[in-house]
Amino acid sequence: MKITYTGRQVELAPAQLKKLEARFAKIGKLLSGKRECEAHIVLSLERHLHRAEATIRYFNHQLVGLGSSSDLFEAIHGAAEKLEKQAVKTRTKWRDTKRAPRPAGQEEPAPPKLVGKKKVAPEPQTDRLIYHVEHHKSRKPMTLEEAVLEMDGRDYLVYRDAKTERMVMLVRRRDGHFDMVEA
Repeated sequence: MKITYTGRQVELAPAQLKKLEARFAKIGKLLSGKRECEAHIVLSLERHLHRAEATIRYFNHQLVGLGSSSDLFEAIHGAAEKLEKQAVKTRTKWRDTKRAPRPAGQEEPAPPKLVGKKKVAPEPQTDRLIYHVEHHKSRKPMTLEEAVLEMDGRDYLVYRDAKTERMVMLVRRRDGHFDMVEA
């Protein structure tokens, strides 16, 4: 990795520059082992606070790590750690995404699914499936207490109220309480 640095009121000794190159060589290997990367590091000192800003151009992305500390090398290591995290994230995105489009015409239409008592065929222009479920006629009416007991491990429950014979939807909220919606 090729490293250029700019020191604003900061000078680095050759031994310190060697440490800096070794630290950023690891990031260069993370990004791409064969291709030469360039890193630009800006070191500055403001009122006893060292700041390090490291910038790497990776294809069309710009990875930036900022670090600040009272010690110069703690600031540099802080910026390098942030760059490592960004490099790993960018590299896994690049590796995991599908980079080639799927050939057209090879997709087969999904077969109709049997749900409840009706077949529902997916519409070709959308990716969403709509399932029509008619199980409320076969179930017995419930009270509110029975419905709460039935909610074990579920996010919602639709049931017929025993007193009013109306459809009721019981929904578990994020705070653990329930919302009841009557039709």
